[in-house]
Amino acid sequence: MTLLQGIGLFLALIFITPAAAQTSLTSDWPCKQVRVAEMSLTGVINHPEISAEKKSWRDNADIADLVARLSARRTPLTEAEKLIDEFKKNSGGFRKERLSLLVSATFEVMNDERREVVNGLDRFGRRLKEMAERIREETQATRALQDRKPPDLEEIKKASETLQWRLRLFEEQRRMATFVCESPALIEQRFGALARAIVARMD
Repeated sequence: MTLLQGIGLFLALIFITPAAAQTSLTSDWPCKQVRVAEMSLTGVINHPEISAEKKSWRDNADIADLVARLSARRTPLTEAEKLIDEFKKNSGGFRKERLSLLVSATFEVMNDERREVVNGLDRFGRRLKEMAERIREETQATRALQDRKPPDLEEIKKASETLQWRLRLFEEQRRMATFVCESPALIEQRFGALARAIVARMD
């Protein structure tokens, strides 16, 4: 199999994968996971005293600070639970109300973060599609060079080297997407763990 045949096969394969099929038909989404733009609070935690309705909490310094620390992935969940325990202890007779507000505030922040990640993945997928199209065009141009009589061997060599470089770069980006595509689910999983920890301290 020649280089151009191999590149042609590679490009054909990437456009018949489920993720690529979805991307080409509906959006620039580059992931095999289904694109879900927003988290659902009730889909993660369902409690009668907790609502996804946005509430005023950003002017509440202790809640705003705690939400920032809880939502940060660098904060281990064990440490997060200790922070929640301390918050509960300092809430006095308003324990339920403040813990409920903490869940809503954490949801708002982490849902915003997840939305930004999803939008970033759309942009990433768009770049991948543009890179794939550029490789298609350069593959056709290189094939045209090979068909010339007489062929310019030096020009063919340069075009082939450029094509191989673009293909390597494209494959590196595709591998990166595999890891980045896990981010929305990881954010949702972390919020779920935090929400369950907070709700457990409400009763």
